[in-house]
Amino acid sequence: MTPSDFLDSVMEVNPRIRRNRKLVLSDQYLEHIKRKTPSEGSSHFFTKLQDNGIISYTDYLFLLSILIKQQSSFEIAFKMLDRNDSNGIDKDEYLVLERVFSRDWKLRRGFYIEDAPLPPLDEEELVDDEAGLQRKHDVDTTLVIHFFGKDGTNILTYKTFKKFVTDLQREVLELEFNQFSHGLPVITELDFAKLLIRYTHMDAEYDYDNYIERLLSRTEKHNPQEGITFEEFKAFVGFLNNVEEFFFAIRYYTQINPNVSRIDFHDAFRMLSNHNLKFHLIDTVFNIFDVDGDGVINYQDFILVINDRLHRGFKPHLKRTGWNAFKRCVKQTTNRNPAVMFYRRKSKIQG
Repeated sequence: MTPSDFLDSVMEVNPRIRRNRKLVLSDQYLEHIKRKTPSEGSSHFFTKLQDNGIISYTDYLFLLSILIKQQSSFEIAFKMLDRNDSNGIDKDEYLVLERVFSRDWKLRRGFYIEDAPLPPLDEEELVDDEAGLQRKHDVDTTLVIHFFGKDGTNILTYKTFKKFVTDLQREVLELEFNQFSHGLPVITELDFAKLLIRYTHMDAEYDYDNYIERLLSRTEKHNPQEGITFEEFKAFVGFLNNVEEFFFAIRYYTQINPNVSRIDFHDAFRMLSNHNLKFHLIDTVFNIFDVDGDGVINYQDFILVINDRLHRGFKPHLKRTGWNAFKRCVKQTTNRNPAVMFYRRKSKIQG
């Protein structure tokens, strides 16, 4: 895939299909890719490249991991792979790192059955290095060229990689935010809700509309809309990337009680992110997820929804098959159709 394909896949609920595109990895095209790949990173790296790049399947899974993994996970991996204490890793060590995190991404989403053997590999496709066996990479992808140069001999330091991770996360969040801000410095509370639940797999009885209608009714009655800035959105999503720590932090504050108050939520956010979250944004979160209107949310239900957001809809669906699963799929798709939502609200008003 190309950098443009990658952005579409993580930005769109239903990415557009590339029809009649024949990409031939000729020597001339590969030289073109090398010339187009910048050595310096930026928060618009993939946006600027558009179709002038190559991303392999392993690259793709690795990039998805970067979007949701804590940076400390990569720092530990860097130190483990830095065998000669060079404060960085070379190309071969990076390819091992990429495969480890890519395989972990697939395992966590059920792409492999645990304890099942991996498919056998042809020995000719393997490279024997000190870190283990890995597939031979005959073609350097855009990421490899960016990190290690055209000749593949550069050393990738953790400082450089950390900047790449930060830039990638910011690039994706800015694109998401701009989809809803339409050039303004803020998005509405409704847009914020849509951004949080846009990748969520709802059950038939737990309708997407319920979240939206609940927020609309409560903001109209109680709170004037102030809007949410990009930095507030970015800080909140960064906090969500620590969702496992949030789970334990909430358990610490609430003990065995599954319900979380606004104060508990604020304290957990401050402890994990070292930022003070505005109570206006906390009110918005509670207006979305407080089902009963009693001023608390069930943190287990909240985490289930947020996990869908973090994984951007990539979840195994093989367990749900048959006619009932098909009907559920049709209903979920219909419920999210803007035209259906419009006529449903119209009928409620007329009724």
